[in-house]
Amino acid sequence: MSGVRVLVGTRKGAFILTSDGRRERWEVSGPHFGGWEIYHVTGSPADPSRLFAAQSTGWFGQLIQRSDDGGATWTPVGNEFRYEGETGTHQWYDGTPHPWEFARVWHLEPSATDPDTIYAGVEDAALFRSSDGGTTWRELPGLRGHGSGSSWQPGAGGMCLHTIVLHPEDPARMYAAISAAGVFRTDDAGQTWQPANRGLRSGGIPDEDAEVGHCVHRIALHPARPETMYMQKHWDVMRSDDGGGSWREVSGDLPSDFGFPIAVHAHEPETVYVVPIKSDSEHYPPEGRLRVYRSRTGGDEWEPLTNGLPQRDCYVNVLRDAMAVDRLDSCGVYFGTTGGQVYVSPDSGDTWSPIVRDLPAVLSVEVQTLP
Repeated sequence: MSGVRVLVGTRKGAFILTSDGRRERWEVSGPHFGGWEIYHVTGSPADPSRLFAAQSTGWFGQLIQRSDDGGATWTPVGNEFRYEGETGTHQWYDGTPHPWEFARVWHLEPSATDPDTIYAGVEDAALFRSSDGGTTWRELPGLRGHGSGSSWQPGAGGMCLHTIVLHPEDPARMYAAISAAGVFRTDDAGQTWQPANRGLRSGGIPDEDAEVGHCVHRIALHPARPETMYMQKHWDVMRSDDGGGSWREVSGDLPSDFGFPIAVHAHEPETVYVVPIKSDSEHYPPEGRLRVYRSRTGGDEWEPLTNGLPQRDCYVNVLRDAMAVDRLDSCGVYFGTTGGQVYVSPDSGDTWSPIVRDLPAVLSVEVQTLP
């Protein structure tokens, strides 16, 4: 029977949760790197034994850890992230010029076909690539070199490149989402980039047709239909049917269209999951009820999924990288909270149960489906 490995990054270490295909009993390993912030931990689709973790502290800086045995042992690898060329400035929160400064790695995205190739999204927003399993890193400067780079401003959590989506069929195409610049797309493996934000509307931007300046929280697509993309934005859930060329709102009957994560069912391209929170200033579920919302129509019509989730006095948040799905026949859905709970639904969201309850605040959740 196939199994799953759930990789959890938290404020104070990484945890690895494993189960068989029933997803009823779980083994918990960790904390790995106890006391360190693990912004993201993920696994290689090309080699299920290879894992990567973005390990960070204010005292010792950034370090990438790699495991080649499924997390049993780890090796520190590359920690050099240098911006290329004349870096110039971007805008600070108040609109004044600010130099580009590396702070941390927010997101790691391994290649689906090559276990040695992995991309990193960092703060201040830039995209890096490693071709040697994370040992050395080189910036893809075409993204920051886009003509709009000097006008990018940070979102509330910093100016982070937090989402990288690799096209499942075209190796030259990828997407990057930046808070608070928006979505960018390349069709030449990162040499040049174009904004992919048409149709987005953001408060505080005088020009409704502005190409950049939009606070995108997360984007996702299904590999069987890669031209259809979904977005959780700073207010608004959005959909594109032309590879990010244009977007339309599909917030429908959600109780709030503010949230951070968005995920797509492993086998149903029109089934989408979000976790609404009350507002951009009140980062907790509306009415204190933790509800995942599912749309089986690609948006507009949403249903609350509550079976097994706390429906009173719950004031946790679910961050942008903290929701994932597995690829088992009955698609499993997972999410982690800032209260340290990690939940699983082995039946596509119909019922939920906690795998663990008392971890440090969860920053990221990724899932490997094991043979």
